[in-house]
Amino acid sequence: MTSKANMPWEDRPEGCTDVMWRYSQNPVIGRYDIPTSNSIFNSAVVPFEDGFAGVFRCDNKAVQMNIFAGFSKDGINWEINHEPIEMEAGNTEMIESDYKYDPRVCWIEDRYWITWCNGYHGPTIGIAYTYDFKTFHQCENAFLPFNRNGVLFPEKIDGKYAMLSRPSDNGHTPFGDIYISYSPDMKYWGEHRCAMKVTPFEDSAWQCTKIGAGSVPIRTKDGWLMFYHGVINTCNGFRYSMGAALLDLENPDKVLFRTKPYLLAPAAPYELMGDVPNVVFPCAALTEGNKVAVYYGAADTVVGMSFAYIDELIDFIKNNSL
Repeated sequence: MTSKANMPWEDRPEGCTDVMWRYSQNPVIGRYDIPTSNSIFNSAVVPFEDGFAGVFRCDNKAVQMNIFAGFSKDGINWEINHEPIEMEAGNTEMIESDYKYDPRVCWIEDRYWITWCNGYHGPTIGIAYTYDFKTFHQCENAFLPFNRNGVLFPEKIDGKYAMLSRPSDNGHTPFGDIYISYSPDMKYWGEHRCAMKVTPFEDSAWQCTKIGAGSVPIRTKDGWLMFYHGVINTCNGFRYSMGAALLDLENPDKVLFRTKPYLLAPAAPYELMGDVPNVVFPCAALTEGNKVAVYYGAADTVVGMSFAYIDELIDFIKNNSL
């Protein structure tokens, strides 16, 4: 799905040699950008009409987790609804939810699909669809608890919907690999396959504890470009960083290349300090030609943005792969 608006972009700063760089005006969304919010982070953005739309994780001042719709003309300045999304029944009458967080949004064929971590006797993957970001239809949960980081592919694979996820536990999961699952109808999911595992500590320690899919994979001639987060458990707690991988176009459970070094790790003040320090957590990516803009949660508090050139990124992944 394309928009008439230009994707947000800022050229690489002079003297910067990194393959990915931060937006100089980060954070693009602050923690108090709606009246009730304690924090706004780990949110998803897509092109929509003459601008952009998004689904945002907004924790309120009671630290109740929910998702909110929002709109922007330029992808940087956002008007986020002050009330959370109210779901209608989609392919099920069971739309129970104790909490909702960490949404992703994916355009497939004729509608926008939203996935998120849904509270149903523990965290699992909730699914809904919308045509206009005003009315949302909740569907069956994809999986049994416990699971997080449900990310759909933007087109069917061999005639089936495909989703990446990270089976977990009910707490602050100290483990986690990325799996792929398939569905004929967005209701029943199966054919679960392990797609990508954590790395040995001595090979790439930043992603040795757990990993999870980030933004919706991007089709390139070299494979599906997937941004993901990796975690190391340090003496100061978990540290989340961003990497990228190339998955086979026809068999996306096959990893062609993945970054040994991270692309972006907590370094800026808004990534190092917040409700959960030391977090860079990608959730969405916009593309325009050879450019990509990645939205990421920072310190579980605000939303930041980073940029890269896709061809440079692919070369970097291939030349610095595990």
